[in-house]
Amino acid sequence: MRVGFGVLGPVVAWDADADGRAVALKGPRHRAVLARLIVARRRVVPVSRLIEDLWTEPPPGAVGAVRTFVAALRRALEPQRPPRTPARLLVTEGPGYALRADPDAVDAWRFEQDVAAAATLPPDGALPRLEEALSRWRGPAYAEFADEGWARGERSRLAELRLHAVERQAEARLALGRAAEAVPDLEAHLAEHPWREGAWRTLALALYRTGRQGDALAVLRRARALLVEQLGVDPGPELRRLETDILGQAPHLDPAAARGGAAAGGAAAQVWADATAAYDRTVASGARTRLESTAALLRDLSMTGGGGLLTARQQRVAAVAAAEELGDPELTARVIGTYDVPAIWTRLDDPEQAASIVRAAERTLAALAADFPTEPGAPDHEPPGSGATGSGPPGHEPPGHEPPGHELPSHEPPSHEPPSDGATGPAAPGHGAPAHETPGHAPTGHDAIRARLLATIAVESRGGRSERRRQAARQAEEIARRLDDPGLLAFALNGVFMQSFERAGLAPRRDATGAELIALAARHGLVAFEVLGHLIRLQARSALGDFAAADRHAAAAERLGERHERPLVGVFTAWYRALRLAATERADEGEAEAAVEAAYRDAAARLDGAGMPGLERGLLPLALLCLRVERGRPAPTDADLDWGPYAPWTRPLVLLAQNRRAEAAAALREVPEPPRDLLLEALWCLTGRAAIAVGDRETIARARAALAPAEAELAGAGSGLLTLGPVCRHLADLAEALR
Repeated sequence: MRVGFGVLGPVVAWDADADGRAVALKGPRHRAVLARLIVARRRVVPVSRLIEDLWTEPPPGAVGAVRTFVAALRRALEPQRPPRTPARLLVTEGPGYALRADPDAVDAWRFEQDVAAAATLPPDGALPRLEEALSRWRGPAYAEFADEGWARGERSRLAELRLHAVERQAEARLALGRAAEAVPDLEAHLAEHPWREGAWRTLALALYRTGRQGDALAVLRRARALLVEQLGVDPGPELRRLETDILGQAPHLDPAAARGGAAAGGAAAQVWADATAAYDRTVASGARTRLESTAALLRDLSMTGGGGLLTARQQRVAAVAAAEELGDPELTARVIGTYDVPAIWTRLDDPEQAASIVRAAERTLAALAADFPTEPGAPDHEPPGSGATGSGPPGHEPPGHEPPGHELPSHEPPSHEPPSDGATGPAAPGHGAPAHETPGHAPTGHDAIRARLLATIAVESRGGRSERRRQAARQAEEIARRLDDPGLLAFALNGVFMQSFERAGLAPRRDATGAELIALAARHGLVAFEVLGHLIRLQARSALGDFAAADRHAAAAERLGERHERPLVGVFTAWYRALRLAATERADEGEAEAAVEAAYRDAAARLDGAGMPGLERGLLPLALLCLRVERGRPAPTDADLDWGPYAPWTRPLVLLAQNRRAEAAAALREVPEPPRDLLLEALWCLTGRAAIAVGDRETIARARAALAPAEAELAGAGSGLLTLGPVCRHLADLAEALR
């Protein structure tokens, strides 16, 4: 027997195979249990929660009573189930129960599907879908549970969605030239809900289009009076503008004129205005699709730079929190994973924000694993709290508290030779062929969104030391390759790049990642990731001293940035050109240094207002310090210099420049290991220079060991921003100091 459930009115159930014959649900407590499980939307409700929701003061036998209610519901819902066979519909799972109803088995769920589908259709397709959706209502949602706290939020959400559907139905009628049909329903709608300004606007427009201009103006004045007298607020701009337009009989109020409107020069602006206005009218304020649309908009907004990037970061956290509040892990996963903004810099702009996103991603992975378990043999996802999701920001775990990660097969990317330079050449060895698959991992239908969550963790956990982050990057890459999803693979490779700093000297590996990104993105039109690939190769080729290739990647990134309106690209290429000047200009030391300083200051000016504090703070003083150290000059000692996050590594050199050797030695003993990021080699070189100056042999040995794998690279140049010259020269000086 296929069972249908109704909650848009009193809670009922029916046999869908027997012409809708009602299923007897017994008493109010039985209905309450069923309704509570429907509110949970297929998720498990613990018995303890059911008890709290059913009784204000639970009786001593509450657990037994809940089991009795569940047993009776099972008999009613699956009357033909053989004895001692597991229930198929109302199942026991973990600490409680879940109703595994089909997506189309609950009238409220079908109502939501119809309204969401109507939003994607033209008016002639949307109108019948909305009429069908509204016909499902038999009364207030969860009618007999109006006073129950557990039903209140769902009742409010569904009621708001119904009001939205009524208004969208009226707008569809207007769009189809059936304005007269819209008037009676709108008048009844506003009699019950007089504070809905959008409905007043639609009613006035419907009256105007039926030749009732006076009635339309009267409606608008009635709306104004209600709002002012009852709420103390003036009508919004749309109502005020419509009143002005009706008084002036504005041509655009005629549907034919409205369709023909935009002049060629303002076509894009007109399309945007029309589309956003239609979206705002069509999609309910509480609809879940708004969160997904918001996440996509924030992704695009972040790439505009400046205020757009800052706003996107702030609103992203709010969007994720709103998705989590709805209790739908699939929705939350999509909201988190949609924000696949390419990341090139390895220091976070907002560590607390990033930590919040990582924790949400971990919680969502755990929820998906609980709701949609993987097949036998597939790796389990960790519950929240077992991964890198503590209260601190990513990359700042205290020593000895590194969290475990997903258990994955060993997958160390090869440290191969860099690929031959070419913007769209073949992928490098180890990156073009699919990575091996996790043994026994059968597809679950949610692999793609899981991979996006894992890639998000890898990208937002940059600079950390825990194995969890690298494992997340590797697993995201493995899933993306298995699914053969280009967009997902590009995002996963961004995570791989962000987790490729476990030691010095890995520029060749990052060069290979950049080469694959360029080829992949160029084939599939992924412009943002194509830019990312060129910037990664710019960094890697700079580290390897191949400035001819780096120049080509800088030029390619700039062309794409200009063509596709990516203003932040120019920030990175301006810094690259200052670095290139610092690494290659040797004609006249005095003039050369002044020219490099000027180039760095010009590049730093482009960071002002770019919305990247993680890149901006302390970078100019650090670049100028590296320039001085590389030329054998003392550190600047200006008291007002803001060294930002680099202060621990610069302080010993500043103290040495002030002839405070003992304090410099003490400060050096407090210097932590550099973060595993694009400035790893540069900060080790600064540490090594200070150690040589104060004779700290232990630190000299540590710096030498850390830098040895990067012997063939230019120190710091892998950042694409600054350099301290060849690592081999620093290694030679460190070795000499140990003799």
